Amino acid sequence: MQPIAHIEQRFVDELANLYDANEARHICFMLLEDRLGWSKTAYLLRKYELLNEQDSAWLTEALQSLKHAKPIQYVLGHAWFMGMKLAVNESVLIPRPETEELVDLISNHYKDHTSQPLHIMDIGTGSGCIAIALKKIFLQSSTYALDISAESLDVAKQNAASQSVDIEFIHADILEWDSYFQPDQTYDIVVSNPPYITIAEQGGMHRNVLAHEPHAALFVEENAPLLFYEHIAAFAMTHLRPAGSLYFEINRRYGAQVCKLLHNKGFNDVQLHQDMQRTDRMVHAKKEK
Repeated sequence: MQPIAHIEQRFVDELANLYDANEARHICFMLLEDRLGWSKTAYLLRKYELLNEQDSAWLTEALQSLKHAKPIQYVLGHAWFMGMKLAVNESVLIPRPETEELVDLISNHYKDHTSQPLHIMDIGTGSGCIAIALKKIFLQSSTYALDISAESLDVAKQNAASQSVDIEFIHADILEWDSYFQPDQTYDIVVSNPPYITIAEQGGMHRNVLAHEPHAALFVEENAPLLFYEHIAAFAMTHLRPAGSLYFEINRRYGAQVCKLLHNKGFNDVQLHQDMQRTDRMVHAKKEK
C-alpha cells in the first residue's frame, strides 16, 4: 500500500512532458474523486493515508494511459457538459466549455420560447451534448441529431437515455443532405459545431487531442476550410422555417469569412459572437420571415 501523496507525486513526475505540476495533481484528484467519491477537501486532508492495493493498481493503470497522452475524460469514460455527466470515448470529441457558450447563446435568444414546440436540428452531434442540452431546456421541442459516424451515434444515444430525453438520431452525411431530407422536414433552429481546424493548425494543438480525439470531427482540408459551413448553410436555407435561426461554432480565424458566406446565401441579421476569452467563436444568422 502507498500513501496518496506518493502516488500524486508519481503523476507529477511521470506526466511532466504533458502537463504542468498543478494539472497533474488535479488529474490525480479527478481520478480519486471518480473512484472514491472524495471532495477536494477530503482529498487534501487524506493525502497521507494509505491507499489499498486495488485502488493503487487502478491509479497506476490510469497513469499508464495518461502517459500515452490519453485525455483524462477518455480514461474516466465521461465528461461534464452543462452540468450533465456524459459518456465519451475516442469516437466522439470531448465537449468543450466554448460549446456550452453556444448552447447558452441559443437559450438566451429563445428564452421566451421554452414551452413552445420548437423543431431543433443538431448537425455533427458527436456525443450528443448540444442536442441533449437543448432538449432539456426546450422540453416541448422535437429535437433531431445527425452524425456521419455510427459509433458516435451509439454514444449519443447512450447519453440521451442517461439524461432521459427523447431525441431522434439520424445517421447521414450532411455533405449529401439533399439525398436524405424531404422538403417538408423543416426546423426552427439548426445548430452545428462542425470540423473547422485546418491541418496547418495541428502544430499548436495538445498532443492528447492529436493522438486520441477523432480527426474526422476536428479537421478540414487547408484548401476548403469552410466546406461544412457551406453545406450546412445551404441545408439551413432550404430547411429552416421562416425567421428560423442558424448557429455555428467557428474557427476564430474564419469569423469574417463565415459571416460573408451566410450573407451571400441570403441570411439576415448575421452576427459574430465572442466567447469568454474574447475570441470569435460563434455565428448566428436568421432566415427571412
